[in-house]
Amino acid sequence: MGKGLSLWFSCSSILLLTAASISISSNLWLALLLGVLCIMNIGWGFILKARLRRKAEAKAQQPS
Repeated sequence: MGKGLSLWFSCSSILLLTAASISISSNLWLALLLGVLCIMNIGWGFILKARLRRKAEAKAQQPS
């Protein structure tokens, strides 16, 4: 995974968790929704990283 994409996933997760922590005092359901979205965002980042790694490994194993 490239540095830009890694930075995007880390910053978006931080923003989602920050928004969730702020919304805890006003709306619990919104906080739970933002927390779930953050977990899904982190999971999507890991899935994308694994797919890109597998694609790069398959490309490296092909004979030229």
